[in-house]
Amino acid sequence: MHVPDGFINAPVSVAAGVVAAGAVAVSLRGARRELGGTSHAEGHGGERTAPLAGLVAAFIFAVQMLNFPVAAGTSGHLLGGALAAILVGPYTGVLCISVVLLMQGILFADGGLTALGVNITVMGVVTVVVAYALFRGLVTVLPRKRRSVTVASFAAALISVPAAACVFTAIYAIGGTTDVAVGKVLTAMVGVHVLIGVGEAVITMLTVGAVVAVRPDLVYGARGLAAPLKLRVGGELVDAPAARPVPAAARSPRVVWATGLVTALVLAGFVSFYASASPDGLEKVAADKGIDKNVEEHAAKDSPLADYGVKDIADARISGGLAGVIGVGVTVVAGTGIFWSVRRRHTTDAAPTHVPESV
Repeated sequence: MHVPDGFINAPVSVAAGVVAAGAVAVSLRGARRELGGTSHAEGHGGERTAPLAGLVAAFIFAVQMLNFPVAAGTSGHLLGGALAAILVGPYTGVLCISVVLLMQGILFADGGLTALGVNITVMGVVTVVVAYALFRGLVTVLPRKRRSVTVASFAAALISVPAAACVFTAIYAIGGTTDVAVGKVLTAMVGVHVLIGVGEAVITMLTVGAVVAVRPDLVYGARGLAAPLKLRVGGELVDAPAARPVPAAARSPRVVWATGLVTALVLAGFVSFYASASPDGLEKVAADKGIDKNVEEHAAKDSPLADYGVKDIADARISGGLAGVIGVGVTVVAGTGIFWSVRRRHTTDAAPTHVPESV
């Protein structure tokens, strides 16, 4: 659903940019708590969340390269807002998607630069807010089990995609550069993005479920959901003895981080070659309804990595795979650097001030 330049007029694009900038600013403040370990989530530390956040951004970048068919001549790809929010928190999730969109726009000419505010608002803010609100509501009423986290993640991701399609249509209704009936655009956008939402839900559920299965403590949305184990002794329920300490090597998130990074590299560097070549939902609707008549050439069209290929490498498999690997690498480095910086800022702000003892 990457909106190119020319779909939305300049005033509305600027307004969306202001909204996106405000959302990012608010998210930076909120992410300090999520990454620093002083959020409402029982105080789990940022030493776990910060490295995972950079990986989540890189993983979303990789999976977004894997377009999957949803209808005749139409494909879809992960938006990632629900996945990011559930894994690392809603504020950090907005930042994850923003990093991905920025890398895609600057390096790969994917998503217009003047439309960056629109894309962050639609793909980042809306998906995260809708998905996380629904997710929290569901895990509150569902049984306090790990399975409830995966079920809630499926539903949240499913709804977040058509919600983003509705918001794009609203933005188009205000600032669209073509004269196409808004009702037609809304019907087409919601229809195809409900199907894409199913794919988004499956990917989100499987990914969240995989992490919850091995390290539930790393999943932001799963924190505090495990009810204490009870044993019946003499007809009364008592707390079970504390579990034996887990060896440090098993507790380290490095294994999960390394596994996730390798998976992202394989997806972007190899599996992406087999992705659907059909236009995604927005591209298909734009072509069918004529809202792409005023589309503009991307400012980064001459980038060495434009269109997810390395310039001057003729072999499509090698070119696309190498571009994907570079993209994952750049995103994980940029994302991790940003999130560590945010966490360090929180640590500095939270550090107690030394008061000299009185003589």
